[in-house]
Amino acid sequence: MPTSDEALSRNDNPLSPVAVRPPIPAWLLAVLLALMTLALYWPALRCDFINFDDQGYVTKNVQVQNGLTWESVQWAFRSGELSNWHPVTWLSHMLDCQIYVLKPWGHHLTNILLHAVNTALVFVLLHSLTRTRWRSLLVAALFGWHPVHVESVVWVSERKDVLSGCFGLLTLMAYARYAQNRSAAAGSSRFHLPSSIFYLLSLCLFALGLMSKPMLVTWPFVLLLLDYWPLRRFPDFSIQRCGRLLVEKIPFFALAALLSLVAFLVQRHGGAVVAVECLPLDARAGNALISYYRYLGMTFWPSQLAYFYPHPSYWPAAKVLLAAGLLLGISAILFRQRHRQPFLLMGWLWFVGTLVPVIGLVQVGEQALADRYMYLPSLGILIAVIWGAHDSIIRRGRFPVLTASVAAAAGLSLCLALTRQQISYWQDSETLNRHALAVTENNHLAHVNLGMALRDKGQIDEAIREFQAAIRLKPYNAAFHVNLGATLAKKGLTDVAISQYQQAIHLEPDNVDAHNHLGTALTKIGLTDEAMREFQEALRLKPDNAASHVNLGGTLARKGQTDAAIAQYQAALRLESDNAEAHYNLGIAYYLKEQFAAAIVQYEAALNLKPTNPEIHYNLGSALALNGQLDQALQHFQAALRLKPDYAEAHYNLARALAAKGQADAAIDQYQQAIRLKPGYAEARNNLGTALARKGKFDEAIQQLQEAVRLQPDFLQAQNNLRLVIDMKNTPPVH
Repeated sequence: MPTSDEALSRNDNPLSPVAVRPPIPAWLLAVLLALMTLALYWPALRCDFINFDDQGYVTKNVQVQNGLTWESVQWAFRSGELSNWHPVTWLSHMLDCQIYVLKPWGHHLTNILLHAVNTALVFVLLHSLTRTRWRSLLVAALFGWHPVHVESVVWVSERKDVLSGCFGLLTLMAYARYAQNRSAAAGSSRFHLPSSIFYLLSLCLFALGLMSKPMLVTWPFVLLLLDYWPLRRFPDFSIQRCGRLLVEKIPFFALAALLSLVAFLVQRHGGAVVAVECLPLDARAGNALISYYRYLGMTFWPSQLAYFYPHPSYWPAAKVLLAAGLLLGISAILFRQRHRQPFLLMGWLWFVGTLVPVIGLVQVGEQALADRYMYLPSLGILIAVIWGAHDSIIRRGRFPVLTASVAAAAGLSLCLALTRQQISYWQDSETLNRHALAVTENNHLAHVNLGMALRDKGQIDEAIREFQAAIRLKPYNAAFHVNLGATLAKKGLTDVAISQYQQAIHLEPDNVDAHNHLGTALTKIGLTDEAMREFQEALRLKPDNAASHVNLGGTLARKGQTDAAIAQYQAALRLESDNAEAHYNLGIAYYLKEQFAAAIVQYEAALNLKPTNPEIHYNLGSALALNGQLDQALQHFQAALRLKPDYAEAHYNLARALAAKGQADAAIDQYQQAIRLKPGYAEARNNLGTALARKGKFDEAIQQLQEAVRLQPDFLQAQNNLRLVIDMKNTPPVH
């Protein structure tokens, strides 16, 4: 017999000119679904990186920016960066950097393509499992176009959601093929471990999914749910049959346990796991129960979505009890309906079970819940709702098919409109954080991130107000005081900044960033010894902190201890071979020791890491010039000026290099450019004077040399040149 979907898509009147309407091929529906999803998210290509995690994942992660190299691949599997272990996700970001460098649209495009593929995979999976076309299509469309998934798609750092989702769906497809083949070949006299290629393929895909994001740890339970419905490998929760299917899943459970343990240890070592002392178990349990209710709410009424929802610590007991009653009530009702409507129980358990790793019983991070956690769990709710609606409304004839179709179209249209609106909030860091503050209360993280966005735009006063707002909400957060201090320092309020760093250290004595910032501030006001003690304390707390070694090296260099400074820079490079600041400062140290060849090597290493830094080009040019490599020096001085046209020192040194190559007119022009930008540049006036004198322009030369002496009365070279040029002017030419 045809399914109800097939019956709805054909004309059953035998007298009709066309008795059967050919159905649209499933593959074409999948392609159209993917293309529509791609079109929906296309505006996200105009979104920028944001200042929450994107720096650690891409924009300030040198390992990722290096692309796919043998060293970076090794790092991906060893790294616990950002308190996560997901090597496959790191590799995908590296590939993006290799292709798109740091162009945001390219990184967004990869996320969007993965989500479009996932949307098509949802349809293909459900269609292959249930042989229903329109229900599968509707679930897939709701999945692809639901606004709660915008965070997973448009946030570059959430590549792990769409990537693990892709591998997770492919795992289910491979497993379904294995189970269907096994059912077709039923008749084996005894149970044995499967050797099907699809079983092994599903296991491999599952491993890749776990290495993209460990949230797939619940996937073995999802496989069991598929066994229940729609595969119907056991008609009810039979202990004997369940036992066999559980044994079949042992490799999946073992893999999940192993990789989950690795992920948990990495998160705990990175400080992402919140201690029980900070958030008691009863508070976590209460928030978990409320979160299920809130996740249901955002599925059916996706308004006021934000990238961060502050944790309230404790919810009112009445709300917690109500949420618990709601969960138990729904579970009991659906369990009683399991024979007549097994898809309801399957979808509900999918939703409840797949949220367990992120529901907050093991608290990772400060959030109460997150939109991104609903990426795969939402599928369970969508399956239950669509299949339940079809069974209760269409199959039982309670509403006409046309009415149900109009309702479905209205729901999809609403999702499309809300998703487009939600995408617009991810335009940049400022827009995102202002929206979060508008739809949430007491959002300390949004205040901090908005402050950083404003600080980067040069809006220092506004940034200070945002950091102060965050501190009012979380006065004991040392990192917030450090951020406020760094912003005050940008405004030149060094003394006030120092007080903020000291407050941070008072709250968290082992805060390495606070010690480093305090040392930098003390250096600015000339307290070099005190600054050195702060850097040494930072190294005592964290000996493998490369930044502390660089800072200590800078302080030693200021005290004239160049060899000791070199040792600190070298220590930093042993820890981080790609530390551009360490290479640059080491180059300066070698330059001061007149070891120009060694300085060139370090400047070039720094330039490879920061190719658009004009200061590195300038210093490399200076070292090359003193090493006799004038042509290369000219190239780097010119590069520095392309990047920073008002760089007076670069004009001056370019002029010296041109003069050394005999290009007097070009040198004079560059000296004049330097003086125009920096009128008090005595050295440039001295050299311009001598260059003009060689051209016979004695009056102009004398004027420049006199100004050089006026600006710098103890400038002996300018004094000698002035006397020499005056003598040359007063000496009659010899005929």
